[in-house]
Amino acid sequence: METMKPFEVPADMRKFAEQSVDQARQAFDRFIRAAHQAVSEFEGRAQAARSGAMDVGGRAMSFAERNMAASFEFAQKLVQAKDVEEVIRLQTEYVKAQVQALNEQTKELAEAATKLAKETAATKPL
Repeated sequence: METMKPFEVPADMRKFAEQSVDQARQAFDRFIRAAHQAVSEFEGRAQAARSGAMDVGGRAMSFAERNMAASFEFAQKLVQAKDVEEVIRLQTEYVKAQVQALNEQTKELAEAATKLAKETAATKPL
């Protein structure tokens, strides 16, 4: 009975296969590093955007609270007014103060939104 010879891979073919596997592994490692970097950069952008949005939202809530407090204060003064002249004076003071407050609040929110946009845009592109 004839015995089968073990299958032998020629040395050149083995070397070529090993090089191919090494090259594939290196390419995959580069891909994974790039993917990790992209995810990290995306997370950084998302965190900056989330933080900025929370800041803008917090400011808006603070402004709303202040504006409501001013309205209640105005209403309290209004019900205690003694005559029409005092009502007109209180109304004029309230409107003037609210217009000034709203202008300042709008400016502050616009600055915060602009800062957020610049910080987000300044992050390295993916």
